[in-house]
Amino acid sequence: MQKNKTQSLWILFFVFPGLLIVSVVIIYPLFASLLNSFFSWQGFERQDFVGFKNFKAIFTQFPHNVRFFNAIKNNGKWFLGSMLIQNTIGLLFGYLLSRNIRGHGVYKRLFFMPVLLPIIAVGFLWKLYYNPQFGLFLKLFTALGIEHLFQPWLGNPSTATYAIIVMNIWRWIGFPTLVFLAAIDNVPGECLESAHLDGASEWRTFWRITFPLIIPSVMVITVLTLIGSVNVFEQVYSMAGLDGSPNYATDTLGTLFYRTAFGSQASTVPEVSIGSALSVIIYLLCLILSVLNILFFQKKEVEL
Repeated sequence: MQKNKTQSLWILFFVFPGLLIVSVVIIYPLFASLLNSFFSWQGFERQDFVGFKNFKAIFTQFPHNVRFFNAIKNNGKWFLGSMLIQNTIGLLFGYLLSRNIRGHGVYKRLFFMPVLLPIIAVGFLWKLYYNPQFGLFLKLFTALGIEHLFQPWLGNPSTATYAIIVMNIWRWIGFPTLVFLAAIDNVPGECLESAHLDGASEWRTFWRITFPLIIPSVMVITVLTLIGSVNVFEQVYSMAGLDGSPNYATDTLGTLFYRTAFGSQASTVPEVSIGSALSVIIYLLCLILSVLNILFFQKKEVEL
């Protein structure tokens, strides 16, 4: 009995600091935002209980509804761009590195190095690269003799979001690469040998044996990509500002929330009530879409 009590105290000793941090940083702000979203606010002072009025304003009241659906659309672009380009290339790189190509150790370090760089610093650096007067891409296009194809991508509403997504892909591509590499390396060698002995091609072996066995890693990367896409903030802030320039073309739920709750240069009056409601919606989106993704991949894992 004394031994069990001692073990329980030690477990509590090691768990309590982490539980305290999670409670203060995550759980308390979550429930505080939920509570605040049901009240009207004047500045930073809570006023009367208004129920779901703030949520209704986000979906139906101008300009909140226009900004919200525009941000949702851009977050969707982030998810699709990251899934189709970043994670697909990461899977390809991971597979090539698993073949132990010459210099694979160096490549692994080179791919992962950008992940270690501060996102704000990377954003400001790429903003200089995109500069239409002295940027690196302008000089590169000029050197290749295709300067007529260069355009101010960050200043064009139709290309600004994609320009920032390209920066984010460059920074993060090393993460899925190493995750997929680790998963592929853990595929049992006898399964692959049996497939080769049966005359299966490299592509068929990968699609029929390797890929089904790395579905858990695909699920993890997909969920992390989804959460990251919904919570995009620093990338847009460092390259386009809080207002999602030009003309809200790069606005996301993260920048919309911050601008609404705390104000910005273009909108100096904070709306804490609407901001709190937005934070709840962001959390619910992350939760619901993540659970759906997990259930989908678990079903696929069983089928495969």
